Amino acid sequence: MEDKDDILGKDIKIDDKRIIHIKSIFFENGCFIIISENSNRIGSVTMASSLSNKVTSAIVIPSKFDSFFINSIAQRIALMLNGICLVSLHIKTPLDVKSMKTIMEEILDRISGQAEKDAKI
Repeated sequence: MEDKDDILGKDIKIDDKRIIHIKSIFFENGCFIIISENSNRIGSVTMASSLSNKVTSAIVIPSKFDSFFINSIAQRIALMLNGICLVSLHIKTPLDVKSMKTIMEEILDRISGQAEKDAKI
């Protein structure tokens, strides 16, 4: 029972050696965002849940790098959706601020697009 319309993927070229794969799976009450570098892998996982503009988060699998980044993504999306957000991050080396900003913008665009799509239904 798979609905291909709810799975979105995109590749972002950060530099000559780094390609970031972003996959999003949307559900009625939240989403799962998978961010991986140069491969399709699950990495560290953070979960955030929002109810009435209050967000709670938990680290399921700790991150070697950029734990603040993954936590902020999960919390921000959970607040936007007023639901649950799981974020997985698999990277080989730490991200710089410019790369984080690029990834965050792509994810936020995707969430906004999904919210518009859901509003039409």
